[in-house]
Amino acid sequence: MGLTGILLGLALLIWLAYRGWSVLLLTPAAALIAALFSSEPLLAHWTQTFMGGAAGFIAQFFPIFLLGALFGKLMEDSGSVQSIARFMGEKLGARHAVLAVVLAGAMVTYGGVSLFVAFFVLAPMAQALFRDANIPRHLMPAAIALGTSTFTMSALPGTPAVQNAIPMPFFGTTPFAAPGLGTIAALIMLAFGLWWLGRGVASARRRGIGFDGALLMTADQAADDPLVRERAAVAQSFDPAEIHHGQVSTDLPPVWMSVLPLIVVVAVNLAMTLLVLPALDLGYLAEDRWGPTSAAAVGGVWSVTVALLAAILVLLGLNRKRLPNLRESVDAGVNASVLPIVSVASLVGFGSVVAALPAFDLVREWVLGVGGGPLVSLAVSTNILSALTGSASGGLTIALEALGSNYLQLAAELGIDPSLMHRVAVIGAGTLDSLPHNGAVVTLLAVCGTTHKDSYLDIVMVAVVGAVVALAAVIVLGTMFGSF
Repeated sequence: MGLTGILLGLALLIWLAYRGWSVLLLTPAAALIAALFSSEPLLAHWTQTFMGGAAGFIAQFFPIFLLGALFGKLMEDSGSVQSIARFMGEKLGARHAVLAVVLAGAMVTYGGVSLFVAFFVLAPMAQALFRDANIPRHLMPAAIALGTSTFTMSALPGTPAVQNAIPMPFFGTTPFAAPGLGTIAALIMLAFGLWWLGRGVASARRRGIGFDGALLMTADQAADDPLVRERAAVAQSFDPAEIHHGQVSTDLPPVWMSVLPLIVVVAVNLAMTLLVLPALDLGYLAEDRWGPTSAAAVGGVWSVTVALLAAILVLLGLNRKRLPNLRESVDAGVNASVLPIVSVASLVGFGSVVAALPAFDLVREWVLGVGGGPLVSLAVSTNILSALTGSASGGLTIALEALGSNYLQLAAELGIDPSLMHRVAVIGAGTLDSLPHNGAVVTLLAVCGTTHKDSYLDIVMVAVVGAVVALAAVIVLGTMFGSF
């Protein structure tokens, strides 16, 4: 009965969330259904287990959500994202339209700009380039997804994406875990995606299919669409309702000024990881007043937090005159972080209740017993949970909250570097999360003016199949040569 309750609660959560119901109510309801079938105390699981798991996630990662959303909003309102997109479009032109869109998306998201902000800048850019090149509109979402939602989210070392931060407290790793393997995975995703999109362009030209004139959804329209907002809340770190608050500058900064804050994010993140934190005496973290915790558990989050904060200060110093309504822009940015982190934390709370039920022992034994060793098992668990929740960050956290200690123990017993476990977990979470109900997919299709029927196959190929190929390569290379 206990396992039946877990499956029933999960099915209810998936079905109603797909129909646009808020996960803030669905997750505790689903958790209580699972607890009820296990004859467990309901109120205790809600106030202690569920809220404990949700609060723990917020306590660990709220600084990254907060500063990430603020940085993305300031990059948008200062005109920096638009400047980068325009520069890439002008330099590569319609002849290389797909590559221009992919590289522009990769540049801004690897530098820390939120997906939702990037979508609304890249969609008009892609529309103009695809129209000039007479490339079918249905390829636009896949091109944008390849640049924003694949290798810069899960593979490139040092990415400030929250997905890359989640494994750090569990494995004691850094944002630059397994840099060589991450770079190889990123190149595989990029090459595979560009190959598929190039194939699509060539096929369309052979059949005489060109660009159509469908209209894009505006930022205000998407922000006011409750279905888009509810689904987007668990898939990215920016609340769409805040996108039209503040004022976007009409005076775009030069491209060097736009790129500099992105460089600061990566550079400060690297310096904190390799130079600053290792040089500090952080032994005091073992005291009870701090948790207790350790430098390994918090160092990665600290590195990303300081990097985003430094980039925000640089951006403000360079673009203060381009932010006439600074308070509104700041308010919109920080407010945009609240719904996403509470939504993802609610998914984590649901996972905490499920993991505490006696029936979960059966699930744990099955997952850990998957053939191929702990790397394959870890990849399978993060894939499944991210697919079910429609959230890479939610699925990844649930998997590691429930099984992270088991994987860390297996890594120690088998001599597997935790950095390799980190990279496999992150890439695994970024594969099957891109199923049709994923909030980023729904939002992206909406802003590009296409449908699942028109564009979803291309998204699957660049965001799922390419990522699975890269994940397999990392597991094989990591098994053969270890982490590097």
